[in-house]
Parts: sequence; C-alpha cells; structure tokens
Amino acid sequence: MEIYVAQHAGFCFGVERAVKIVRNAAGEYKNLYTLGPIIHNPQLVNDLKSQGVDVAESTEDLKEGSTVVLRSHGVEKKELDILANKNIHVVDATCPYVNKAHTEAVNLSRDGYFVVIFGEKDHPEVKGIASYIEGEYTIISSPEEAYSTDFREKIGVVAQTTQEKAVFDKIVDILKNRCNEIKISNTICNATTLRQNAAKKVAEMVEVMFVVGGKNSANTRRLYKICSEICKKTFHIETKEEIDKSVLIGVNKVGVTAGASTPKNIIDDVIEYLNGVNNGRE
Repeated sequence: MEIYVAQHAGFCFGVERAVKIVRNAAGEYKNLYTLGPIIHNPQLVNDLKSQGVDVAESTEDLKEGSTVVLRSHGVEKKELDILANKNIHVVDATCPYVNKAHTEAVNLSRDGYFVVIFGEKDHPEVKGIASYIEGEYTIISSPEEAYSTDFREKIGVVAQTTQEKAVFDKIVDILKNRCNEIKISNTICNATTLRQNAAKKVAEMVEVMFVVGGKNSANTRRLYKICSEICKKTFHIETKEEIDKSVLIGVNKVGVTAGASTPKNIIDDVIEYLNGVNNGRE
C-alpha cells in the first residue's frame, strides 16, 4: 500500500505564530487564558491546558489582573472594548491575514460600499470581521445566497480567510449583476488555497483519503468536503485512533492531508500508523 501525503498540510503561518505566542506567554504570565480556543484543535488546546493555559469562553470569565491571548481567528470589537475596560492584559495572536480582512472590510464600508462577507455566519473569524464594519453588510455562505442579495449601488466583497477560492469567484460573478459598481478584496489566505489544491491532487490519486484535524475546524471540514467530492472513501479524523483498518483492506493507495490547525505530531502519528498497517505491525 502506497501512502501519499499532501505537499501542503498542517500548521499555516498564522496558526504556528499563534501557538508560539501562547507558549511563550505561558512561561511569562500567571492567570493566563485564551479567549476561546487558540486554534480549533482540541488536542493542542488540552496540551496548552497542561501548561497552565485555560480557555475563557467569554470576556465575563476573565477577572481584572489576568492576561488573555487573543486567538488566531481574532475577536469582535466589542470584546476588545470590554477587555480594555476590565483592565485585562492582552497578548494579540490574531493572524495577520485575519487582521487584513478586518481592515479591508472597514475600508470598503467607509468608502460607501455595501459589504458582502463570504463565510460561515457563526464562525468567530466572520463575527470579528463583521464587528468592525461601520455601515451595512451581509454574510453569505454560498452562491445560492448571493443570488438572493438585493441590488445595491456599490458592493464590496471580502472573504473568511479559509474559504474556497473557486466558490469565492462564483459569488463575485453573481454579485456583479447585483450592483452598478463592485470592489473585490480577495482576503482568502494563500496557505488555504495551497492546502486545498494539494489535497485535491492527492485525492485524485488514491482509493482512501484521510483528512486530519479538529472536528470544529472550519478549514479542515472544507478540506474534507473537497476531498470527499473526488474520493468517495474520504474520512475526517482527529487522531490515528479513529482509523478503521477495515477500510484499508485491498487498498493500494491511501492519501493523507490535514487542516491548517493540525499539529505535525498528530499528522506524523497517522502516517506512522498507516505504515504500521502496511508492514503488519498494526
């Protein structure tokens, strides 16, 4: 059985940066929290907890004098205001590409554009982007929703950084007919596109595909969706323990990819397990 691993898989720049920031903060501050999970990977969050980093689900859970690390997805503007009023020390680990999306959305709004955000309505990154917009906006998650957008004089478009570029392009084409003027700000991170394209390439080559990452990770779920449309036997797993060996019976080629919030050691464990199956050790 041949094992193919996507060329681009696992931690992206923003996630790697955020994890490094929170680990450094753990050695410097007491009463350290992250506002929500630092990234959407429960195994890494549990590892950080063992180092004294707790997760605050909301600003209400934070007491004056504590230190909070802002997660890679960013936070809503109102949350920053609350932290400042509560005199809580803030360490900012927001991904620079997410910050760019905030800035682009604000600029479009200030220039009089009706802002369309392409993303998941309930995702913290999208909520953060929306919170900085000063004018009217809407959030859409599909081309179908783009068709339902009311006609506007000027439309500005931004995207959640982990969305699929091909879908973004479809939405832009639809919105061009919903306004007299459109301004497009492609805020999808290049690392996302690289991972999606690399995953597609592997999925086209194999009989079974494993997508490794948190079940609560938007970009991992998107990789799973992309791969499952190509390779029918695609499985979303968080760890090697979730692999069902029976799906590998008679398989000659198996593929592995991983979301941008998946630590390298978890990916390596999956590959090692598959090699063990290959050599009769598992």
